[in-house]
Amino acid sequence: MSYYQQHQAEFLEGLKTFLRIPSISTLSEHKPDIRRAAEFARNELQSAGMTNVELIEGKGNPLVYAEWLGAPGKPTILFYGHYDVQPPDPLDEWKSPPFEPEVRGDNIYARGAVDDKGQVYLQIKAVEGLMKTTGKLPVNVKFLLEGEEETGGEHIEAYVRSKPPRLQADAAVVCDTEMFAPEMPTICVGLRGMVYYELFVEGASHDLHSGVYGGAAPNPIQAIAEILCALKDREGHILIPGFYDRVIPPSVKEREAWASLPFDEKEYTEKEMGARELVGEPGVPLFERVWARPTLEVHGIRGGFTGEGAKTVIPARATAKISTRLVADQRPDEAADQLRAAVKAACPKGVIAEVKVLHSGAPSLTNPDNPFIHAAAAAMKEVFGRDTVYIRSGGSIPIVGVFDRYLGIPSVMMGFGLPDDNLHAPNEKFHLPNFYRGIEAVARYLEILGE
Repeated sequence: MSYYQQHQAEFLEGLKTFLRIPSISTLSEHKPDIRRAAEFARNELQSAGMTNVELIEGKGNPLVYAEWLGAPGKPTILFYGHYDVQPPDPLDEWKSPPFEPEVRGDNIYARGAVDDKGQVYLQIKAVEGLMKTTGKLPVNVKFLLEGEEETGGEHIEAYVRSKPPRLQADAAVVCDTEMFAPEMPTICVGLRGMVYYELFVEGASHDLHSGVYGGAAPNPIQAIAEILCALKDREGHILIPGFYDRVIPPSVKEREAWASLPFDEKEYTEKEMGARELVGEPGVPLFERVWARPTLEVHGIRGGFTGEGAKTVIPARATAKISTRLVADQRPDEAADQLRAAVKAACPKGVIAEVKVLHSGAPSLTNPDNPFIHAAAAAMKEVFGRDTVYIRSGGSIPIVGVFDRYLGIPSVMMGFGLPDDNLHAPNEKFHLPNFYRGIEAVARYLEILGE
């Protein structure tokens, strides 16, 4: 029995301790918890045998850094992950409290279980196992963990942008993605980028009585509805001029690989999403719609009266939260300028509209034909006993674009989550067999690179 199999109970207890820390980066009252989570990760890296372990302070939540450079002439891998989590709301939909991890069947349920504490923890345990059994690592390893991934990651971006020599590496390893299906080892080679906006619309200087002023007063909620409908049509096609100009379509080889993936559209629609039917650009295959096409989504509209009963008010102001997901080769700044121009053109008379960018990240696309990705695919195949598939993800991991841009290194996205893990939703979970095999796969990856 290997070190990894002998210590599964220990790994699980450590993960539970990590998950009990409510390190919610979007809520300022959780600042002390953020620090506790950073210190927990630092202590785990120290006990795993890493050196120069420290918290990097700066504007924002601390970064956690560690290294082991005892393999001269061998490649250097930079492990990345985040210790912050999303808010757990709505709380009444959780079957067990979000920060009291509970194992039910083969899954562990808690906020952060798979996104991303469980996947950060498996990286640390993979390294620990090699250090404890051989006294060394087959390659050089660095860790850089952050506590702001769920709020935009400004601190880590500024740090990486400064290109400190200590971050030099041959490739980054990011365990923050999912497998395409259970038992199917998966490497993600493309991510969508994102720009997240707030749209403010203002009409009169104060709320107005709809009986006295209705028919003459501008209505900001109506205006927001008109603006949003001018940005995207009913078929899901984005109407912002120039928005699709840079979009690189997937290759024939990629489309063929996606078409051969085992997939049940009915189950995806009804069971995984809980939706009645799928929407989106007609004639564009589903995986292309969610992995390789840009999107525009509305996340919330606020304004006017929404309480119980009736109040006949024309609101003075309204706000909408919007995001655009971007694909290679779109650029966040350019996309934001295009959206601003489209909002200005669509703004009805009588109101003023203002667009504010809250945060953004570039899309990324990695060429799967590189040795660091091939080694990861081989390691996952050994541990899972099946060929590794290559996919893209519709989600955004801003750091991947940052590593590419400032460090010039590819990111190997070997994730161990599953499609039904409820990321950002109630009852988030991590499939424990994947947690344990993930530890072994990451360790095997380092061994293959060392050979």
